Amino acid sequence: MPQTPEEESLGSLVAQASNHISTLVRSEIELAKAEFRFDAKRVGTAGGLFAAAAFMAHLCLILASFTIAYALSHWLPDWLSFLIVTVFYLLVAALLVFIGIRRLKGLAGMKRTARSIKGLKQIASPEEEATAPAVATGPSAGQVGLHREPVSRDGT
Repeated sequence: MPQTPEEESLGSLVAQASNHISTLVRSEIELAKAEFRFDAKRVGTAGGLFAAAAFMAHLCLILASFTIAYALSHWLPDWLSFLIVTVFYLLVAALLVFIGIRRLKGLAGMKRTARSIKGLKQIASPEEEATAPAVATGPSAGQVGLHREPVSRDGT
């Protein structure tokens, strides 16, 4: 026979709360993993574009520039022919780098995970009451640990 909420024991309520918190933490970890995979895919694509730009610039400078410069040298001085070819291929490489940078700027940076965790902090932290504090000899439940200094990521 199922128990009503009034009849449930403190132990079963704590077990349920623990189960819910565990499920919530696992869900947050899965969200962080999914966002990381998405961002890693975009970084990989941008890296591939940078590699393609470098490869294209290399091949073009070696193989095609001599041919085009030689063809232009029939109408222009040799030095000007080679300068025109060099500037053209540098512009193509710059365009590919520009496209790669634009792809990197679109990274999300795990915004949903940070927003979700911030929401959890607001739910989990007790709100300070505006009423007069009750007379107590020790710290209340919301004040335990307030004397401790927070630890930053670098351990200081």
